[in-house]
Amino acid sequence: MSAPVTLLILGAGGDLTKRLLLPGLASLLAHHDHDVTVIGAGLDDTVRDGWTDLVAEAMHHAADEHPVDERRSDAEETDSVADESTPTERLIASTRYITADATDPDALTELLAACTGTPVIYFALPPAVTAKVCAALQKVDVPEGTRLALEKPFGVDEESARALNERIAAIVPEKQVFRIDHFLGKSTVLNILGLRLANRILEPVWDAGSIERVEIVFDETLGLEGRAGYYDSSGALVDMIQSHVLEVLAIIAMEPPPRVDEVELRDNVAQVLRNTELWSGDPVADARRARYTAGTIGDRTLPSYAEEKGVDPSRKTETLAEVTVRVKTRRWHDVPFVLRSGKALGAKRSQARLVLRPVSPIPGIEGTPREQTIVLDLMTGDVQMQLTMNGGGDPFRLEQSELVAHQDSGDLLPYGEVLRGILDGDPMLSIRADVAERCWHIVQPVIDAWRRDDTPLDEYEAGSDGPSGWRGDGPGLS
Repeated sequence: MSAPVTLLILGAGGDLTKRLLLPGLASLLAHHDHDVTVIGAGLDDTVRDGWTDLVAEAMHHAADEHPVDERRSDAEETDSVADESTPTERLIASTRYITADATDPDALTELLAACTGTPVIYFALPPAVTAKVCAALQKVDVPEGTRLALEKPFGVDEESARALNERIAAIVPEKQVFRIDHFLGKSTVLNILGLRLANRILEPVWDAGSIERVEIVFDETLGLEGRAGYYDSSGALVDMIQSHVLEVLAIIAMEPPPRVDEVELRDNVAQVLRNTELWSGDPVADARRARYTAGTIGDRTLPSYAEEKGVDPSRKTETLAEVTVRVKTRRWHDVPFVLRSGKALGAKRSQARLVLRPVSPIPGIEGTPREQTIVLDLMTGDVQMQLTMNGGGDPFRLEQSELVAHQDSGDLLPYGEVLRGILDGDPMLSIRADVAERCWHIVQPVIDAWRRDDTPLDEYEAGSDGPSGWRGDGPGLS
């Protein structure tokens, strides 16, 4: 069993705790025995009476979905027999909710005093409130070993991200800071590295000599789903591309690390992003934006984004963003990386698509070799490749076949993977301070151009593939 920790959730009454954090923790405890106590904290006193039931419901529901792993070690089984209770039961019995203003240093002192074992402070809070809590923490005697876990976005621009990092550095060492990107669960990240580095057929072609372009796409069929309070002030660029998509780019484009650990992996990620910039340097030519109008997705009818509850149409918030960047390393010389993310689209896609350079025609064989790709599904881990072969009916005509490799789903929910690293004190898959600032730096010119309204705001019908004019390979490439 790991060393005892207390997960202190600030803003525990919010949707994040119920929908993601607690189920993720339950999936973790179903497979790994952690000595963890959960304390919820927030301004809403009405949460207190129902807190234990809330935790129990989330724990039991996730436990049903993720049964206890029968492959636990003998030591774990012995501990369980001696205790006669499961980690989930112990957590439910010990949890409590404290009504407190976490921006008040005195209240923070009391909250930390309530923690047993190492405190893990989880900021389930908006960025502005997180900054205020960090300012208050600077005035508090923080217990040795305290860990901080922060949800994106880390600041609202490069300047605020730098200021937040300076405050955090005055509280705890960087190794005890966990900036959360749940898209980078270990199975997804290590699948990319394993696919590339452990396959003789792929590593030699993983560069500009063989790859013509890389497309990283996170398309959702969901609309706003009641998130106007956050989304309308951020949009697709900040919500996804500035964080998740750039992190995936870094994993794909990094040089092979000498070993996979928190130092080497994060150093290589930082190196890629230090060398990433807009394709041509022109934020208008290299990026485009759009928002959805009314339409139908499956059996759901969505109103226009501008008419969604809580939306201010004058902000011109985009629900679909596309940016083309380059990675200025020898490996990726002149290879465009097209980054796209959007809502209310006709098909859900979370993938990295590597398009190989075309080969020459074969004299005497009919047909031109078609586009060949390597497609990584970033949600399932599946891999798909196209191969051009002689036709079965006519051996002198080329046909395209498809190879698909399926990956079994992991035991843990995405937030289970996140919490495992935090509770174990392993920051390998958390976002380092310099990387958080650099991601803002890369997209800041585009954000500024869109705020000036220099870039047209296109429209697309909900349930479509996007604006009809977006059929090329990305901005700046047609």
